[in-house]
Amino acid sequence: MYDVILKASQQTLYMVFWSTLFSVILGFIPAIILTLTAEDGLKPNKIVYEILSFIVNVFRSFPFVILMVIIIPVTRAIVGTTIGTKAAIVPLTVCAIPFIARVFETSLRETDPGVIEAARSFGASDLQILFRVYFKESIPRMLNGVVLLIINLLGYSAMAGTLGGGGIGDIAIRYGYQRYSTEYLVVCSIILIVFVQLVQMIGNFIYRKLTD
Repeated sequence: MYDVILKASQQTLYMVFWSTLFSVILGFIPAIILTLTAEDGLKPNKIVYEILSFIVNVFRSFPFVILMVIIIPVTRAIVGTTIGTKAAIVPLTVCAIPFIARVFETSLRETDPGVIEAARSFGASDLQILFRVYFKESIPRMLNGVVLLIINLLGYSAMAGTLGGGGIGDIAIRYGYQRYSTEYLVVCSIILIVFVQLVQMIGNFIYRKLTD
């Protein structure tokens, strides 16, 4: 039993790590565009902002299980298969990008306008303001967003297991539900709870270090 659980835990961590990394990188791009083109941004553009905001909202509206099924052709084209932990990374990433993009946008736009104006008065360029003011001031808030993303992805990865994605969710379904083994269900639940608590504790520790 424990060998099976250990392997599933490793698969879950593998899925969550790579989907977090890819979604943070790819989600940062629309977050920057949304921040720049917002009404209070450095380059206000209502049309660009509204279109991109609409796209982000549309993808955020899809339940993960439905999204996972819809993008099966994309998953197959990228990974070559629709089953397994590598295949599950694709829908996990697609689902996470609009979420983290909106979180990053909110974090960036909460930057004190006074600090931005002070940077302008010293002759800072838009690029310098973006990275030395917006980004620097938002790092703690963005970190909280990443912690929340990881916690959500842990839950999504469990759902991915129900559709052949592997990991803790797969074990809970195959051994716990289909074979009526309460022991597997309990152990899988405890592992997910421990993962979430560890992520939150580490995130809180880093946040305190950044804000002290």
